[in-house]
Amino acid sequence: MTTFFEGIGSGGSDQPDAETLIRRVAEIINNARSIPLSSSAKLDNKEEVLELLGEALDRLPEELRQARWMLKEREEFLARNQRDADEILEQARVRAERMVQRTEIVREAQHTAKRTVEQARDEALRLRHEAEDYCDQKLASFEIVLERTTKTVQAGREKLRVTPLPAPSSGDVSGLAEEPVDDAFFDQDSDPPE
Repeated sequence: MTTFFEGIGSGGSDQPDAETLIRRVAEIINNARSIPLSSSAKLDNKEEVLELLGEALDRLPEELRQARWMLKEREEFLARNQRDADEILEQARVRAERMVQRTEIVREAQHTAKRTVEQARDEALRLRHEAEDYCDQKLASFEIVLERTTKTVQAGREKLRVTPLPAPSSGDVSGLAEEPVDDAFFDQDSDPPE
């Protein structure tokens, strides 16, 4: 009887894996002849089936170890990617917070600038009103002084028109000096008459 291993060859690299061995056992069981008038099957090559199952069991630990190693590598890969993704999300969150803070700082600065400009405008308007009031008061004072001065000038001119000047004698100018000076006319820059 030829075993399955002899059909494959004797090279170490041609060793079938556990899955191939189990498929061969399933094929043998599928091809087994049925016992007449029964649902059971007669297995002619029981030793071959047991040998295949034994070989599959021997190979399973190595393949399971490789599968576990691959699963572990996959989990490490996923964990590494998850860490990278979490790091990227954290950096994005920090950056977004900074941008929000900058936006809030800019908004606060704009608000402060606007408030400062409004205060400066209010202060300028107040100072302008005060300056206008001061100028108006000074002009009113000057107007009063000018009105008094104008009245004094008009009164003096009126007096001059009413009072005739004495006729000067022939060549005598001394008469002009002897005439009394009216107190209504005075030079404000000179000392008042005594």
